[in-house]
Amino acid sequence: MHLPPPDPALSPRTGYTRAHWEAAADALLAAVEPYATEDRALYHFPGDRESWSGRLSDGLEGYARTLLLAAFRRDETALQRYADGLAAGVFGVWPRIEDRSQPLVEAASIALALRLTRPLLWDRLDDSVRHRAAAWLGDALTAEPWPCNWELFPVTVGGFLQEIGYRPEAAGRAIDRGLERIENWYVGGGWYTDGDGRKYDYYNGWAMHLYPVLHAHLAGDSRLMTAYGSRLRAHLADYARLFGGDGAPLHQGRSLTYRFATAAPLWLGALTGHTPLPPGETRRLASGALKYFLERHAVDQRGLLTLGWHGPDPAVLQGYSGPASPYWASKGFLGLLLPPEHEVWTAPEEPGPAEREDAVTPVAAPNWLLQSTRADGLVRLHNHGSEDVRYDPYYTRLAYSTATAPSPSASPASSSSAAYDNSVTVGGDPSRTGIEPLGAGDGWAASRHTVGGAGVRVTSVLLARGATEVRAHLVTGAEPGTPVRVTGWAAPEGVRAELVPVSGLDGFPGSPGSSGSPASLTGTTGEGATLFVALARLTAEPRPAPLEDTVSVRVEGPDGIRVRWSGGTEVRVSLSGDAVRVGPPAAGADG
Repeated sequence: MHLPPPDPALSPRTGYTRAHWEAAADALLAAVEPYATEDRALYHFPGDRESWSGRLSDGLEGYARTLLLAAFRRDETALQRYADGLAAGVFGVWPRIEDRSQPLVEAASIALALRLTRPLLWDRLDDSVRHRAAAWLGDALTAEPWPCNWELFPVTVGGFLQEIGYRPEAAGRAIDRGLERIENWYVGGGWYTDGDGRKYDYYNGWAMHLYPVLHAHLAGDSRLMTAYGSRLRAHLADYARLFGGDGAPLHQGRSLTYRFATAAPLWLGALTGHTPLPPGETRRLASGALKYFLERHAVDQRGLLTLGWHGPDPAVLQGYSGPASPYWASKGFLGLLLPPEHEVWTAPEEPGPAEREDAVTPVAAPNWLLQSTRADGLVRLHNHGSEDVRYDPYYTRLAYSTATAPSPSASPASSSSAAYDNSVTVGGDPSRTGIEPLGAGDGWAASRHTVGGAGVRVTSVLLARGATEVRAHLVTGAEPGTPVRVTGWAAPEGVRAELVPVSGLDGFPGSPGSSGSPASLTGTTGEGATLFVALARLTAEPRPAPLEDTVSVRVEGPDGIRVRWSGGTEVRVSLSGDAVRVGPPAAGADG
């Protein structure tokens, strides 16, 4: 991909400007064109991958998701090609939109693109094509979505059909129904869970906020915009912390192959004026994400987005991932809707949160603790509340970062280093289900989870300062003598992972840059509850201070620890009972 020269004056962090985004969009659009069918209604990309929806649906996905990119780019030449494909598609090529079917997802991208480019595409179509297209989209108004972010696809289709006057009452009902349903999943602080349960990941930004806010914006609905805009503003205050100094998003959750779709809510805040971020920081974070992936083989030699994270990587795919799925990365180009003179394009870049300071930030809704360090730009997410067992390991680990990926497991119970990272394995079982958040506060987060079905419970507390972590796990319900294994980070080359035993554990710390294998410590349970404590660190600093010099930990009784940070601050933690208690030691207690 050929991009313009960097502009260090305007963009001292990334070098990227609007011209880089335009060039990237143009290159992606040009690369997909040879894979359109003769009638341009379907896009079949090379490779043997097929989603569980089948080849026809995958071809529709290729059309819809690349059309969305053309719509953000407002490329009239490209849009004419998609107009030809639309005419063919609605005359019998595309599959019907049915309950819980993938065409419902793609209909939302098509409807949004048509709404955004109405004078350039829709208004130029023949009446017969418009009639057929509206009728095809109309099935989305009554199709039953899966009970998650899919509820917003009929909303998005309904917004367009209502605007053009097609079945306006049915469109209105679809909009109201979908928006009402997502209210059940709004948990405050700018966060939604993606359906029932505690499913927190990037879908918060590129789906749960994107569709309602865009609908309110395009409809000019001030009531909806006030409600959804305030939620977006609150969300972005946390969201900005999910990017590393190198531009990397956190490697957590599903659908990671959408990559720089992570930029979409950043641009959305600037587009609607509902953002706490300065314009230069918005562009720096968004451009950082785009640059991060373009420099790490997200695009192959044909100019196509690959199914993976950096290059091809089947580990990040789900059953619904088809050859064209990565093109939901098109959402990341939302910023091109902003005119060149908008301050988000003209303001000098400003550093993101991970570049400004060391920070340990609790996020209440998902019960996360975000830990970032300025020296290396790494961001770590300590997960004490997000769970979706369908997508293990991208939800069930205790921690994720911008520099690591969850490690595959060979035999977690063996003495081999090939094991789940950031986990507690009890009796050979590494599962972590029924996660119960126990709170997150100043420098700490805690949770309780179930291991297997034998009544074993693990209460975990994480304390962090700088890059240092104190990890404590209280295991209950296990037979005496049950083996326990605690693992730390699985670090790639160039990043140092450490895990040092404090209490109840023995083993060898993971070596720096240990080829993706997690550091591992072992112990056994005693009578009743057993406490296991370790220090951990993930750092890219070339010469960090010895880990043991940054903190000291003393075990107090069967279920408590006292932590003294190198600066002198002390914290007392109790893991017993129904709640974890974290606070300063009692007055007069010996130190």
